[in-house]
Amino acid sequence: MRSFSESYQAAGVNIEAGYEGVKLMGRHVARTVIPGVVSDLGGFGGLFAPDLTGMQEPVLVSGTDGVGTKQRIAQLMDRHDTVGIDCVAMCVNDIICCGAKPLFFLDYIAIGKNVPEKAAALVSGVAEGCVQAGCALIGGETAEHPGVMAPEDYDLAGFAVGIVDRPRVIDNRSTKPGDVILGLRSSGLHSNGYSLVRKVFDVEHCDLGRYVGPLGMTLGEALLTPTRIYVKPVLAAMAAAEIHGVSHITGGGFYENVPRCIPDGLCAKIEKAALRTPPIFRLLQEAGSIPERDMYNTFNMGVGMTLTVAAGQADRALEALRANGQDAFVIGEIVSGEEKVVLC
Repeated sequence: MRSFSESYQAAGVNIEAGYEGVKLMGRHVARTVIPGVVSDLGGFGGLFAPDLTGMQEPVLVSGTDGVGTKQRIAQLMDRHDTVGIDCVAMCVNDIICCGAKPLFFLDYIAIGKNVPEKAAALVSGVAEGCVQAGCALIGGETAEHPGVMAPEDYDLAGFAVGIVDRPRVIDNRSTKPGDVILGLRSSGLHSNGYSLVRKVFDVEHCDLGRYVGPLGMTLGEALLTPTRIYVKPVLAAMAAAEIHGVSHITGGGFYENVPRCIPDGLCAKIEKAALRTPPIFRLLQEAGSIPERDMYNTFNMGVGMTLTVAAGQADRALEALRANGQDAFVIGEIVSGEEKVVLC
């Protein structure tokens, strides 16, 4: 017998829509099943049995994040199958910074009105992100919020759990002068700075379907391009070379994120000319008359992640990254200095 409450539905919550949404999500979740998944979708908790073979001291690593106001672009374009990739990316790209391999992911969707097809589209993106990251989607929650959110609105968030052997944890203690800094190409704006992006382009009133020649696509497509997931290529680089530090370049740009893997007394000297900045950043800067310093303090400028590699091993890391489909290049080096990061 199916659960049903006429009174609850009259208040704006459709339990049957929730059931239908879970049914539609099932085929997307099935794509993410990996060894270790114990439970099926629909239980009170997601179960996962990690393989600890060969680990001396397993350490769990967790990360949580959302898509932020980028999801407003998805709502305006009525395209909901990509922001889930962003949600996964923002979590798994964080936990890979200490060397952790993602194991599983859970999502949370708060939605004004639960339209099963829309909820399933959101989860399809989450599932795609999990496939790219090599982790399992083992659970989640869709919460209908009538009267709190507009019917067409939603907020997507989630969290990832990964694992790393304590002796292989990456921190900044091994970083030294002469280390090489590699930049891993981003797919565009990723999921950061969108409050500024939306203001500059006036997205509520502009034509997001307008083709923009320098971008090679419409403005909306450029703004909705999913965040790149770096897990597999970075794990390959970690296996091939001595990695001393990893920074995920998110909100706060270079000035906030690079210093997080630089010890006191050392400085990341980055050559701006070495970056391969996509046209969307130049278009944004010109349209909003944004000072260059603010651009580097808000956006990734074409580099979504940096790796600090032991001197003499940069080529090994680059080879591993490129063999796993990730374009990467040398953007600087570690030098002595009190300022954690210098862009020149």
